[in-house]
Amino acid sequence: MKNKMDDLISKNKILGKTFYLTREGLKKIKGEYQKLKELKFSKTRGGAPRFFHSDDLDPEYLDFEDDLSLLDAKISDLEYIIKNAKVAKTPPPKNQNIVQLGAKVLLDIEGEKEEFAIVGTLEANPSLGKISNESPVGRALLGHRIGDEVPVSSPIKTIYKIEKIKYSKS
Repeated sequence: MKNKMDDLISKNKILGKTFYLTREGLKKIKGEYQKLKELKFSKTRGGAPRFFHSDDLDPEYLDFEDDLSLLDAKISDLEYIIKNAKVAKTPPPKNQNIVQLGAKVLLDIEGEKEEFAIVGTLEANPSLGKISNESPVGRALLGHRIGDEVPVSSPIKTIYKIEKIKYSKS
């Protein structure tokens, strides 16, 4: 069963898009890639289950083939991401007052304070305060400065006032 990330990876493979990641995000993906390669090696080290000649296919063999196929697809996707990843770099000090990929932005949203990190689509997780640079809010904030009031219609028009911008050290 495909999930949203699988759909995103497939779409980007077709379009040849770049995957924007933070340094931590790329490290996490490389770690997952290594673990899956090790898992594949451990599953295939003993070889495939024996295929018994009969009119029916051996269910154990079919399960093994399905697992291996899914594992190969995931490894292939992660290889593609790593190959097409672009890591967000901390901008020079003179540009750190502008919202760019990798920024943590403190916002005043109609009297409420919220902080978001602007990340690529693969790392986005709004419940953890990470919003995609391609989301309506993320896209609207990019290029703005401290003090800017940024209107976003998603689905209701809301004003986001930028109060602070931080970047982690590279």
